[in-house]
Amino acid sequence: MFKRMLIMLIVAGLIFGGIFGYKAIGNHFMNQYFDTMPMPVATITATEVTTAQWQPFVSAVGSFAAINSAELSTEASGIITSIQFDNASEVQKGQLLITLDDSIDQADFTRLKAAQQLAELELDRLQTLLRDKGVSELDVRRRESEAAQANAAVASQQARIAQKTIHAPFDGVTGIRQVSLGQLVSPGDNVVSLQSLDPIYLNFSLPEQQLASITAGQQLTVNVDAWANQQFSGEITAIAPAVRQSSRSIEVQATFANPQHKLRPGMFARVQMDTGTSQHVTLVPQTAIQFNPYGNSVFLIRNEDGKLTAHQRFVSTGQSRGDLIAITDGLQAGDVVATSGLLKLRNGAQVKISDNEQVMPSADPTPSPANQ
Repeated sequence: MFKRMLIMLIVAGLIFGGIFGYKAIGNHFMNQYFDTMPMPVATITATEVTTAQWQPFVSAVGSFAAINSAELSTEASGIITSIQFDNASEVQKGQLLITLDDSIDQADFTRLKAAQQLAELELDRLQTLLRDKGVSELDVRRRESEAAQANAAVASQQARIAQKTIHAPFDGVTGIRQVSLGQLVSPGDNVVSLQSLDPIYLNFSLPEQQLASITAGQQLTVNVDAWANQQFSGEITAIAPAVRQSSRSIEVQATFANPQHKLRPGMFARVQMDTGTSQHVTLVPQTAIQFNPYGNSVFLIRNEDGKLTAHQRFVSTGQSRGDLIAITDGLQAGDVVATSGLLKLRNGAQVKISDNEQVMPSADPTPSPANQ
């Protein structure tokens, strides 16, 4: 019994040992094959590192706002009897825009004016009698009070009549009126908007780090979507005295001449300001950079024994413009870096540079996409 059990265990050990041995030998030769298998040549695009003079600038986005803007409304109720302006028309300060029916107020004014004249006549008569000692001074003072009250009533009625008209509070352009002839309006009802368009403000924010690079009177340019092929120039006229704690940004206001009214309140603008002196920078296309949390890198292409090979190199990047980015450390002019196919590369990988210009990534500092 024991002898048969021993024979069975020996046979089982030989079988399983053979299986595991075969598997280990197979894995060894397979790993050796993969370790010595030549990597395929990766086809990439590449370009030389260049240099250029860049003018430092600050960019931001903002919105235009009218220097003066108002939603005109009435102080009194009444029926509109005349409208003295056209939609989207230029008006001057003090120009009459709307008149309400004031016939009842005018009648009251006539009555009060007559009472005022009578009070003044009575006062003149008593003042004459006072000189002749015909009346007491108290009667004269009473008449003076009545005359003053009559004058105040006339002035009050004049103010009430004035409330039945709307005048332009400043030079500007009207919007689309919200009322019609014969319409009954109440105090506070919107009649029309009035915007002052020339000059016009631009409000935008900058990070607090940029505070030292801006000053009042500094020139800047903006682009707007409505006039894609035109730039508008203005100057900084106000810098907020405090930094916003929530965003650590500072509010800046610029003023633009706007004689043709191309710029409108609420319009979105892209701001650019030149700061400091121009700098000599080293440039590569942004597609050449591998952006990683542990550091940015490029693949440097070298010719080794007649073969082109890729070698990873960490670099420090600076400001970017369009398709280009500045390299502050790690490369120099004349170096060749891969610009596409980076996912196929590793240190020492053999590469082939494609000569097809159609697959070459763009390297334009001021690209203009077709959808703009």
